[in-house]
Parts: sequence; structure tokens; C-alpha cells
Amino acid sequence: MSGRDVVVVGRNLAASSVVLLDLAPANEIPLSPWQPGAHIDVTVPAGERQYSLMPTEPGRWRIGVLREPDGRGGSLWLHDSVKVGDALHITGPSNHFAFRPVAGTKYVFLAAGIGITPIASMVLAAEAAGVEYEFHYSGRTRDAMLPYEGVLHVSDEGTRIDLSSVLATEAEVYCCGPAHFIEAVEAVAGSGRLHVERFEAKELTPPVWDGPFEVEFELSGETLEVPPDKSILEVAEEAGIFVLSSCREGTCGTCETSVVDGEVDHRDSILTPGEQSLNTVMYICVSRAACHRLVLEL
Repeated sequence: MSGRDVVVVGRNLAASSVVLLDLAPANEIPLSPWQPGAHIDVTVPAGERQYSLMPTEPGRWRIGVLREPDGRGGSLWLHDSVKVGDALHITGPSNHFAFRPVAGTKYVFLAAGIGITPIASMVLAAEAAGVEYEFHYSGRTRDAMLPYEGVLHVSDEGTRIDLSSVLATEAEVYCCGPAHFIEAVEAVAGSGRLHVERFEAKELTPPVWDGPFEVEFELSGETLEVPPDKSILEVAEEAGIFVLSSCREGTCGTCETSVVDGEVDHRDSILTPGEQSLNTVMYICVSRAACHRLVLEL
């Protein structure tokens, strides 16, 4: 996926630790259309970081950046240093959290903290489509939350969300927020009707296959051994096999690879259990073989 340059044309401190950046083309080529749930990769001094696209005026993109003093190196720079007129290099949009409203289906949207960023566009799409929905937005304090209308749950005001009550209805559930919030939702909702986007990688458990395994890269004509201490992505790169990648922790979806043969130990934070069972794609930055040999379309 090719990248492009954009210019920051708007900057708004919309919550105590969240700045909204509006982006416009740096040349005459218009910005690509996108669907709710999409994100872009932004080049920052520490590499690339993913930011969900938010509703804004036509012809622009908007991202929300939470100031994270202990983050991975992107948020502080974007939040504190980037100003109107600055150029940014981005890639995308990509979408592994797509929402397309279906008539007759009820939806529950759950956002906590900066997890509002992908959910905001979904709420607007549901409203425009005329489908039934509920929108619940949780935060520690009111001043830390972006100004969106919905059912607000503010911890320091004693209005924490009651997930058992909210999720008692039959509905498709879309959820984004901190890991502890998503885990709480998963514990109540189960996985069958739940769609989540994680900004933090799931804690990795020991691999199913703990020894070396073989990977045939079908298009490249290479068969290589992957040792226990390296990822498939690292082995491919060392062999000169070109693979797009970004987060390297199974959250962005950039390194998605088609599986031709073999059983996968899915360790990403993107695919649902149902999608994992199909065994058609994997994210080779973290996922591994669950057998002695894989064949991948690379």
C-alpha cells in the first residue's frame, strides 16, 4: 500500500488529553473515501502508529490523539509538537473493524476513553441508515471525554456502565477501548455477536507448537525454517521477501497474509474466533504455525 503526504489544517484540544488533528491533501490528489472503522498509519519518529478516522467535513480526514506519556513514541510527538501547517506522511486507509448497517438489525456501540475514535463514525452511519442502536460512552472524568451525544458513563460521577444490563438485549455489539474494558465486555457478551478493535495487543500465551517449523513462501519460491525465537515476518524479511508491516504486535493488520495450507496458531488481536477458525489469513508478525509446516501466499 503506497503512502502519501498530508497537511495538518486543524488542531483542537477537544478533551483534557486528546487533540483532534484535521488533515488535508498536500497536493491536488483528493483523500481516499473510507468506511466506518477505518484507520490510517501515521509516520512518527519511532516508526508508524495507527489512528482511527473520525467524522469531519468532506475532503478532510480527522484523527484523535491521546497524550500517553508512557506510550510507544507516537502520541507525545503528535499531541505536543505537531501544529497547523505541518506535513505528515500517512498510509491507508485500511479497515479491519468495518461496520455496515443492515436493516432490521439492532446495534450496541460501546466506547471507553480514546476508543470513541472508531465508534463515532459507526454511530453516525447507524443513524443515517435508520437502524436501531444504543451508544454508550465511558470515561474516568467528563473533561477527559470527547463531546459526543450518547449514554455517558463517568466513573468519578458514580455512573459506571452496567454491562450485564446493556448487553442483555439481542444485538450486534461493536466495542473499542482499553484492554480492561474490552475484556469486561467479552466476559459478558461472549464472542458470537461481538466485534472489537484493540489499541493494545492481547497478552500472548505460549505457542501451540513450541519448536521450529517450516514455511513455504509459495510466490517467492522459498522454503525457510522459523525458529522459536523469531517471527515468520522476521524470517521473511531476512530472506529478502517483501512484506508490508507496521505495528509488529498483531493489532494493525498490515502484514495480513493468505494461508494456502497448514494449521495456524492465531495470536493476533484482530480476527474473531470465527474468522480464526476459517484459517484463510494470518498476521505473520505474531501468529505462528500450529503444525510442522505452513504454506503461505507470499
